[in-house]
Amino acid sequence: MNDVETTGAWLSREELDNARDRLPILYVHAVPVRVDDRGVVTHVGLLLRADSDGGIGQEVVGGRVLYHERIRDALTRHVEADLGPMALPRIPLSPQPFTVAEFFPTPGVTPFHDPRQHAVSLAFVVAVMGDCRPQQDALDLSWVTPEEAASLAVRGEMPGSHGVLVRQALAHVGFPV
Repeated sequence: MNDVETTGAWLSREELDNARDRLPILYVHAVPVRVDDRGVVTHVGLLLRADSDGGIGQEVVGGRVLYHERIRDALTRHVEADLGPMALPRIPLSPQPFTVAEFFPTPGVTPFHDPRQHAVSLAFVVAVMGDCRPQQDALDLSWVTPEEAASLAVRGEMPGSHGVLVRQALAHVGFPV
């Protein structure tokens, strides 16, 4: 199988700003998890990142889907970019999101807010089997129990509506939130 070349699909800063002003941008988010031999989630991976305003918070993996890129490939690319090339994500051949999150620049339209743009994100729970290390702009990676993740989400320690995604992911895999 030949991979489609996506490196030419990046927009310049000006082109991206122009697109964000005119149309929704497609994203994927992945809540990385560790599972036991029965497939039960034992830990949730949270990245510690600084935002443009100087705040620090915990987030899940995520990013844009490139032009002509399959959703599965975008998930793999973002998991490996944020957690390292040895994360070994187990992404199904035909991934199904646990939710579709609509981010609006206007607060309060949905539980999801992104001041930069109107964005639509397909959100997935992704089991990772390998060695994970924070990459790129991530300051740290912590593995917390589902109960700890739910507590962090409720306390508002996850910016950009990531706490809502984590709570929805936990509910999707059977944890009460």
